Amino acid sequence: MKKLYRKSSFLLAVAGLLLISELWAEAQSPAQPPQTGAVTATPHADPQEDKKTTTTGVPAQENKISPKEAEELFRDVDQIMQFASKETGLPIKKEVKRRLVSRDEVVAYLQKNMAEDKDAKRLQRSELVLKKFGLLPRDFDLQTFLVALLREQVAGYYDIKTKTVNLLDWIDSEQQRPVLAHELTHALQDQSFDLEKWMKVGDTDLNDKKETTAADIENDEISEARQAVVEGQAMVVLVDYLLAPTEQSIITSPQIADALKETMLVGSDDSPEFKNAPIFLKEELTFPYRYGLDFETELLRAGGKEKAFASAFANPPRTTRQIMEPKTYLSGEQLEPMRLPDFQRDFKNYERFDVGAIGEFDVAVLVDQYAGKEASDNLYPHWRGGYYYAARPKADPAAPLSLVYVSRWSSPEKASAFADIYAQSLTKRYKHVTEMTQEAVNLSDNPQKLVVVTGPRTWLTEEGPVVIDVETDSVLITESLDEPTTERLRQELFGTFVAAGK
Repeated sequence: MKKLYRKSSFLLAVAGLLLISELWAEAQSPAQPPQTGAVTATPHADPQEDKKTTTTGVPAQENKISPKEAEELFRDVDQIMQFASKETGLPIKKEVKRRLVSRDEVVAYLQKNMAEDKDAKRLQRSELVLKKFGLLPRDFDLQTFLVALLREQVAGYYDIKTKTVNLLDWIDSEQQRPVLAHELTHALQDQSFDLEKWMKVGDTDLNDKKETTAADIENDEISEARQAVVEGQAMVVLVDYLLAPTEQSIITSPQIADALKETMLVGSDDSPEFKNAPIFLKEELTFPYRYGLDFETELLRAGGKEKAFASAFANPPRTTRQIMEPKTYLSGEQLEPMRLPDFQRDFKNYERFDVGAIGEFDVAVLVDQYAGKEASDNLYPHWRGGYYYAARPKADPAAPLSLVYVSRWSSPEKASAFADIYAQSLTKRYKHVTEMTQEAVNLSDNPQKLVVVTGPRTWLTEEGPVVIDVETDSVLITESLDEPTTERLRQELFGTFVAAGK
């Protein structure tokens, strides 16, 4: 549910913060040729010191880089920016400002932006919806987690508001040079395309719209797709920078990219916040780096630097499907718009809480969490559209959040397969789950049972009924919604099919 975790603008402004620190060690693995000169990426001088950490993974006593090291690093900014310009084909239009900052300054910056950003409300709203889907634990505090994670994972960043690359005074200068290649790519993107303006194209909160249209749902993943372009390009430059001494590149040494992606997703003992994070957040926060890297690599193979860099900004992808499956972007695939009910009429007794798209990436994570990666990899390419609508009863604002989720698939078989996985997730999300069939099967007594889902099925939970209805290639799911409203939605979305089945 990528759009459910709506990135606030403060996160977009510090795009690049979540480069997982292990990528440096991975780049220096024994299987790789030794790095030399300005492009080295070596471990901390005292590896034992790194083991003395606080509960957030931050060293209890951090070493600071010396004034001389900082001066040398500042001088290298121009050299590395020239490298990034050559790799991307994006021109250097002006010198980028540079600044050395402490960890406390970074955290203060993040907290200030989070507190002031109006989108923080979207973050809080999304947190409750994510918990309803079971993608976050009920007692999880998302905002506290994000601050702790960014403090743990920050690896340098380019600030699009001040046009400044921020270097970190607690990280060895040699380790910062590859990160500079990444962040200075953002500076080049900004100089040519105005990153803040470019990213705002898709940064629309559908909850602010009086009526939600099919076009709104189609456009709801634009910001995620664009962020994957921004980070994917920067990751390509970072990998090529690490490989430069060997005269290799991401095209000739794709195993390096695979190693970095694996490292980013897994985390390590030195990154407890990330390592112990829910699956959804691990996938969500690394999505633009991992899938963006693959997307940009495919564009490089298909059309070279022009296709992968400048053209990707001029003609950007619009969905996570296009990022995850670059062939759909390259072929110009157009999916049929989703059919939407009349939300205002159908939910006249409810107060709208949140609304948005559920894209291919969201589905991949959802299936991964409840059925495993293999099942996810087999199913998510068959996604063809989806959205959710969350609301609260006007008569009882304290009632459990009501949810509607509609998805479309490549075939009735794939729709049924997804519905079955979703049904099996109920016992993991609710304490009491009883299916209302002729024999009243209690799923919690047999969570491994697989049932082919056809037509409407209903379960009772401590938060009200859950209905899963499969009609041809589409799935309608309602949770904690009253029966008349659920039936109106079924008639409106599947009217012809319901009538035919009677």
